[in-house]
Amino acid sequence: MKKALFVYNPKAGQRVVPNRIDYIIGKFLEKDILLQPYRIDKNTGTNVSGLLKSEKYEMLIISGGDGTVNSIINIMLKDKINLPVGLIPSGTCNDLARSLEVPDELMGAVRVILGGRTFDVDTGLINGEHYMINVCAGGTFADVSYSTSEEMKKNMGPFAYYMKAITEVSAIKPFTLRLKTDNEEIEEDILLFLVLNSGNAGGFNNIYRQADIKDGLMDIILVKSCLHIELASLFFKVLNGNGLPADKNVIILKSKTCFAQSNTNIYLNVDGERAGDLPVSIRCIKQNLKVFVP
Repeated sequence: MKKALFVYNPKAGQRVVPNRIDYIIGKFLEKDILLQPYRIDKNTGTNVSGLLKSEKYEMLIISGGDGTVNSIINIMLKDKINLPVGLIPSGTCNDLARSLEVPDELMGAVRVILGGRTFDVDTGLINGEHYMINVCAGGTFADVSYSTSEEMKKNMGPFAYYMKAITEVSAIKPFTLRLKTDNEEIEEDILLFLVLNSGNAGGFNNIYRQADIKDGLMDIILVKSCLHIELASLFFKVLNGNGLPADKNVIILKSKTCFAQSNTNIYLNVDGERAGDLPVSIRCIKQNLKVFVP
């Protein structure tokens, strides 16, 4: 009988998974897979490393939001453990799952994992020590997921982020960013920068439709300092799912590596969690993560 480790965050999203543990275990048993559930919180997450090393697992299943997915995959990759990862989305945004078209409905996500089809995706390595799964951001709106209350997320889902972002438009402050990529060096007054691994980030669909999660390149987006009305226009186009348009206020680059710095104190948001400050160095690692997909 195969074995799988199931790591879940009981407080993520609408907290559906804790009430469906028996159902999930039963579905895996039907496929002759023994599922070992492991409940994580702020005090127990680091024990996942010991579990992965102590047993021979065929796969790692993660249920939680993007922050949970990031933290568990970081543990696995840093320990050089090569396992296919199954996603049972239960957070507010679930950007990685949406990018790979994994259903956000529990039964559908379980069926995807049990279907056995995998897909190799890129990751980003930040400052040589922390993996970025989906996005690294800084500037206006970058702290929206970090500063939005858990109660608001629980009650309103991704719309909570949109509402929080709208309230911050009046307080936007540009900063000077110096960016070096494989082929270019740019110094620009900007409001926001995004380093994307896929087209989705922060609950927004198709921010950049041309993003490819397996091409070995990061998509780097800079939103230049502009009038509030121009920024609002860009924001609502993204909000409507149309993605960032070709616009005089938007710079889009592709690169395997990038280095960003500023004289202003700008902190970073990585996969929905606060993660240090500028300067930052990011390197794309091509197709080093295997994920179950439809």
